[in-house]
Amino acid sequence: MIRLTALSLAIVTPVAAAAEAPRVVTDIPPVHALVLQVLGESGTAELLLEAGGNAHTYQLRPSQARAVADADLVFWVGPGLTPWLDRTLDGIGGSAKAVALIEAEGTFRRDFGETGAHDDDDHGHDDHGHDDHGHNDHAHDDHGHDAKHGHDHAAEDAHDHDHDHDHDHDHEQDHADADGHDGHDHSGLDPHAWLDPANARAWLRVIAAELSAADPANAEAYAANAAAADAEIAALDTALAARLKPVAGKPFTVFHDAYGYFAGHYGLTVAGSIALGDAAAPGAARLAELRAKLDGGDVVCAFPEAQHDPALVATVAEGTGVRIGGTLDPSGSTLPAGPGLYAALLTAMADTLIDCLDAG
Repeated sequence: MIRLTALSLAIVTPVAAAAEAPRVVTDIPPVHALVLQVLGESGTAELLLEAGGNAHTYQLRPSQARAVADADLVFWVGPGLTPWLDRTLDGIGGSAKAVALIEAEGTFRRDFGETGAHDDDDHGHDDHGHDDHGHNDHAHDDHGHDAKHGHDHAAEDAHDHDHDHDHDHDHEQDHADADGHDGHDHSGLDPHAWLDPANARAWLRVIAAELSAADPANAEAYAANAAAADAEIAALDTALAARLKPVAGKPFTVFHDAYGYFAGHYGLTVAGSIALGDAAAPGAARLAELRAKLDGGDVVCAFPEAQHDPALVATVAEGTGVRIGGTLDPSGSTLPAGPGLYAALLTAMADTLIDCLDAG
């Protein structure tokens, strides 16, 4: 009877189900790649920015908005990069915890126009008055949004330096107003922080910690995956630094000011950009200013950018002797999505720069 009772209990008592992996959503391909590396075999993540999409102006499909609402974790750079996701997080219900990586502990942050590198800037890490990465979270309450939203950092007091956020960019805004620019000029915090590989390595730790808090059963795996990814990025970083060193003193121009983290980390020389903002075409005065710079003879190459008309770069450089380089893709929107995308993005950027700057 006792044995029968035990057998009966074994039959009717369900075996404890394996813990369900967190539902994870990411904004752009580089963040998606880093999250997938940490998840490993323990789960997957949805990427919002579709192939060929512009990180600054993308519009979510209804199914993607539902995925954000249903998520346990949302890893994103922050509102300064993807305002469309910012608006979605403002408007949805649900209990998603949104982690703005630009504000995460250990992140090197720079303002547009700064030239300092990760290792020689004394104010870029954690002097923004933040002690940990918990302040980044969208803790969705009954009105759908936590008061500690990233706007408080990125739009109002994102960079707690001793100097003004505007960095004397008033003259740039004057150009914008005169040329019909939409006013989206580059001042304040530069959100393109993933292009500094040291930031990616810091973000791996943050991602692992957040996943472990949501899924303690797989915490050991997340930590091991993050450590392995960190080692891979460190090795790639060393190799890219050696390859890029010979072209460090060769100035080049880009389509828009998205490359400060990459250039600062590797000691490269960005001589200017065609557009001041992410979403607006440059005006005549801006183009004339850049044309004069190219005519000066110091700039070696001009690089077009994915999602922007390359003919504009060719027109500005025509007759100056400046070489037209390959297309740069800072958000990796043209690369195959997956865990290997981050390394592919950095490698492709280095290859494209070297191919032009080191030619002839």
